[in-house]
Amino acid sequence: MNNKNTKKVVFIITLSIAILTILLAIIAPIFAPNDPLATDFAHILEEPNNKYPFGTDQVGRCIYSRILYGAKVSLGMTFWLLSLVFILGLVIGIISGTYGGFIDTIIMRTADTVLAFPDIVFAIAIVGILGPGMRNTILALSVIWWTKYARLTRVLVMGVKNSEYIHAAKMAGVGKLKLIIRYILPNIMSPLVVQLALDIGGMMLALAGLSFLGLGVQSPTPEWGNMLNEGRSYIQTAPWLLIYPGVAIFIVVAIFNILGDSVRDLLDPKHI
Repeated sequence: MNNKNTKKVVFIITLSIAILTILLAIIAPIFAPNDPLATDFAHILEEPNNKYPFGTDQVGRCIYSRILYGAKVSLGMTFWLLSLVFILGLVIGIISGTYGGFIDTIIMRTADTVLAFPDIVFAIAIVGILGPGMRNTILALSVIWWTKYARLTRVLVMGVKNSEYIHAAKMAGVGKLKLIIRYILPNIMSPLVVQLALDIGGMMLALAGLSFLGLGVQSPTPEWGNMLNEGRSYIQTAPWLLIYPGVAIFIVVAIFNILGDSVRDLLDPKHI
């Protein structure tokens, strides 16, 4: 099996596992043995057993059920947020790269200002001002992450807008909007898709990190980072409160990181 075929096999396998993970998150209620929000003070901090496969938390909630439901929340927030910043960055980057001049300068200086601050620190500051919660967390990370896609899109657009086929399309009377949709977008999407695939794991960790700090998803909503935050006080007496959500984050982030590498290997011919 040659190198190209090996890359395809790895991509197909990791994509299949990633799709299976997403499907399991969607149909979590089918596999959850208990209500993830139901408290049972008669079974507080119970070790893993037949009724509670991963044990219970400080108010008697089923950890296993909360992890299953938390997968839907964690993955849903990740993909929703990535879609938002991807579209926002794509549109801003195309405007910047296509028009240039004063518009380009304003957009890029704004992006440089945002990038001057560390991602998580800036996000913590925004959420701290607006208040903790899922909506404000998404808003905070959107303010930061659009810059990556805007700058990449701008560079790609500037690389193709002076190509011969673009000049030929202009001479043929193709309008600007049609030029972007039909000629520019198809030639810049490959690197953007690679970047998008590579960012899934990083975005999930960023969301989990903010929830762990108490700034993201709030209790009682099941979310892996929030579950780690709730369980950190019981690391010695009930370590399963941290072990299982931590393992879930590790496995899912690893799956999507490997998928991102596979997408890069297939779509980026310059990558070695």
